[in-house]
Amino acid sequence: MRPTLAMKALPWDTSGAIQSRRKILVCEPKATMQKVLSTYLFVSRKLTPELLAQIKESGFSALEIFCSRGHFDYGSKQEVEAVKSALEAYRLTLNSMHAPTSRDLSATRESGTPLSICEIERVRRIEAMDELKRAIDVAEDLPFSRMVLHMGGSRETADPRKRDAAFSSLEHLVLHAHHAGVTLAMENTTSEMGDPAYLRAFVDETRLTGLRFNFDIGHAHLADGPAEERLEKSFAPMRDLVASIHLHDNHGEKDEHLPPYDGTIDWSAAIPLLKTTPVENIPVVLELKEKFGADAPAAAEQLSAARAAFDRFADAWN
Repeated sequence: MRPTLAMKALPWDTSGAIQSRRKILVCEPKATMQKVLSTYLFVSRKLTPELLAQIKESGFSALEIFCSRGHFDYGSKQEVEAVKSALEAYRLTLNSMHAPTSRDLSATRESGTPLSICEIERVRRIEAMDELKRAIDVAEDLPFSRMVLHMGGSRETADPRKRDAAFSSLEHLVLHAHHAGVTLAMENTTSEMGDPAYLRAFVDETRLTGLRFNFDIGHAHLADGPAEERLEKSFAPMRDLVASIHLHDNHGEKDEHLPPYDGTIDWSAAIPLLKTTPVENIPVVLELKEKFGADAPAAAEQLSAARAAFDRFADAWN
């Protein structure tokens, strides 16, 4: 019999932010950080050797590649080899991959049918699993150690049937990733099934060993409750299983993926919180949205602005 998601009284939700603060006080902030850029910044265009050269010239040395077929066709051996050669040529490290969130129908933009490991319909769930397996299999030719994935879509409700579907999916995916030398890291999102407390209860009760978390600070800033308590409340249940951090800002109302300090996150409080992770050298992945329009800066300018914001964050961290 599969375990059911009974929301028990857990250490991180027995007394809300007060308990969270107590945890922080006993965890001395000491973690160092790795600076990583997500190619999500250019998800609407092809990940070409020329674009990788621009990324390197901007001062970045480690990447998280976003798996969208119009951006990086993870199912094409030829494209995987081309990216591998470019990474080697420019001495860029592939730190991680972000799992696909849709089955692309367009070759030029992020689009298509949503992919969800929570699909109740078996055929669609298997299709989603197969697509994620194809992305994981990139590690055979282009090694990476971690894949970030979402627990369903952005509006996934906490339906017990969806939870059972996710359990079935992840049983297969965790094993598949393990054989490829990849760790799966589930990300907190703004949906009910992406809520940090829900994710932690899911991992604890299903006992899917090997699963880790990717803490998305921008998504945490959009959680319910007083703004000053959102980050602590979100981070507490994930802290000891966090394998990486997604870094971006917003104004507390929508998922804007702005550079740090361009929104309303209190970074003077956020950084000491993030440093309580037990991971000694935590990958911090800058995940920004590209700017479009007639007045939008060129790619080189957007990369320069991203680097400046990241350097400011890193200086504050150190």
